[in-house]
Amino acid sequence: MGMALGGKARRGRGRAPISEINITPMVDVMLVLLIVFMVAAPLMTMGVPVDLPQTRAQSMPPKSRPITITVQPDGALTIDEAPQTLDTLVAAVAELAVDGTDERLYVRGDTTTSYGMVMAVMGELAAAGYARIGLVTTPAGTP
Repeated sequence: MGMALGGKARRGRGRAPISEINITPMVDVMLVLLIVFMVAAPLMTMGVPVDLPQTRAQSMPPKSRPITITVQPDGALTIDEAPQTLDTLVAAVAELAVDGTDERLYVRGDTTTSYGMVMAVMGELAAAGYARIGLVTTPAGTP
């Protein structure tokens, strides 16, 4: 027992073993993860999901006739050739939707149509719970 005390006494006060854990690296890692999640979380919840068609893919026959919303250059809306307004859009789609909010919706917009108007239409549909919204395009090189 005397030797154990003697060994401890030889170390001196400045060389005592450190009995604390250095948490600075752990805090740094946690702060980086927090920033990553703070940046990534809004991107996962606030985006409007859009399915763009592949240009070389073969089209699959739909189970039912899709609902097509057309945004004309002057901002006028039509649903399957029936004129609508932005206020009556969701109600008109709900009447036509067979599968409820799981219905596939296609948004067609002229190349000169305002991007804001197309996004307003998609925003109204997404806010109503429709998640399967696709943009209709033509393959490159098609007249």
